Amino acid sequence: MTAALLSQLVQPSLDALHALLLGIVEGITEFLPISSTAHLILASRALGLTETEFLKSFEIIIQLGAILSVVVLYWRRFLNIDVLKKLVVAVIPTGVIGLTVYKAIKGYLMGSITVVLLTLLVGGIALIVFERFRQEDDRDVDFHEITYRKAFLIGLFQAIAVIPGVSRSAATIVGGSLLGVSKRTIVEFSFMLAVPTMLAATGLELLKSRAALSGNFGVLGIGFVVSFVTAIIAIKSFLAFLKRRDFSLFGWYRVVLALVFYLVFLR
Repeated sequence: MTAALLSQLVQPSLDALHALLLGIVEGITEFLPISSTAHLILASRALGLTETEFLKSFEIIIQLGAILSVVVLYWRRFLNIDVLKKLVVAVIPTGVIGLTVYKAIKGYLMGSITVVLLTLLVGGIALIVFERFRQEDDRDVDFHEITYRKAFLIGLFQAIAVIPGVSRSAATIVGGSLLGVSKRTIVEFSFMLAVPTMLAATGLELLKSRAALSGNFGVLGIGFVVSFVTAIIAIKSFLAFLKRRDFSLFGWYRVVLALVFYLVFLR
């Protein structure tokens, strides 16, 4: 019996309790600049779950549950044609890059704890440095700030987040801020941009991984619903937090998490 097979027999597979816990993790972290994908990967590792094709697909698909919370909270903004066109422009770079490197990401990066911890660490330092030099901005939300050119460039920043641990939210927020978009505007645009991005990612995952998902829809449904409910609470809490604080706390959190996880699980 090979070591790989023995490991799969000893390690637990994903069940309802695991789906519940991972759904909570996803809902809390999806819109914070700390990478929900990284947290799902690290949580799965901490729970001792077997790294199967279904687990990888589960970690991608339940993100759609969290994303749908944005539709519930911001549905009126999605009725604005100008905003919708800017979202389409912004999602193009991510879609092209995502389709190009899909196999590499799914096959290698999604399962690499080293990549996740490194990107968490580097991303955390980048957030800390970014906040050190960013000027305070209390302007109200105004999507007219985002031109079509800026929308495309924000999409390019978001595309960096195909690397697990980078954080889609952090990439778009920092990118938009560097382009001169106000904090509140880029945060809400980032929320909305997640909808077409994750719809496309989930659709691709369903298409590519039908066999792995077969017979596991109950567990997938638990993670999906829990992430949806948790994300609604997380979004409201995040917006309230940003009225009083900046993003540097999330940067320090990323650094500490990467170092602690490395010392506890990989040393």
